[in-house]
Amino acid sequence: MARMIAPSLLSADFGHLADAVEMVNRSEADWFHIDVMDGHFVPNLSMGFPVIRAVAEDARKPLDIHLMIERPDDYIDRFCTEARASVLTVHYEACTHLHRTLQHIRQHQVMTGVALNPHTPVSVLEEILPEADLVLLMSVNPGFGGQKFIPSVLRKVEKLKNEILRLGLSTLVEVDGGVGLGNCAALFEAGADVLVCGNAVFSAENPEDVIRQMKR
Repeated sequence: MARMIAPSLLSADFGHLADAVEMVNRSEADWFHIDVMDGHFVPNLSMGFPVIRAVAEDARKPLDIHLMIERPDDYIDRFCTEARASVLTVHYEACTHLHRTLQHIRQHQVMTGVALNPHTPVSVLEEILPEADLVLLMSVNPGFGGQKFIPSVLRKVEKLKNEILRLGLSTLVEVDGGVGLGNCAALFEAGADVLVCGNAVFSAENPEDVIRQMKR
């Protein structure tokens, strides 16, 4: 099982974003996690293409881009090319034709991801799971950083991992929201492969040390 850490730039100091990118480059983190919000699907706005392109120029690790937007199909080509996504995740709740959306992403040789909000059961993925390289389980209600982890997501991680193993798939399980040193071990033990961490890293006195501890 992979034990990967993807620091979320949503929690970085945007006044010193280049410094945050360089810190992640130096660290033992595996991916950059980038949240894209449109103010409609979630009640907040975040990074657009100019900022993500600037991050991509300096990033020496893959970009894990999480689209919390309505009509993600309209932007897949740009996120896969301009934004240089290595992983592109769309929300189950935002996609009318999810299978077609994932096929569109895969045409760009980009890893496909499906995100579920806290209230959405993993059972909805029964028919689509073989098409997903990654499933992102939200452990807070999406839209804002700094929220408290929803404990019931631990059982959700375990249930999803068991289904992936039962089907003989290599789909990665990612968890995003309220993740830190206090729960990372339990999440990995439950079956998570990738942990997205925001405030736990970027508010720390020594962010690189926090990343190192989480991986271990």
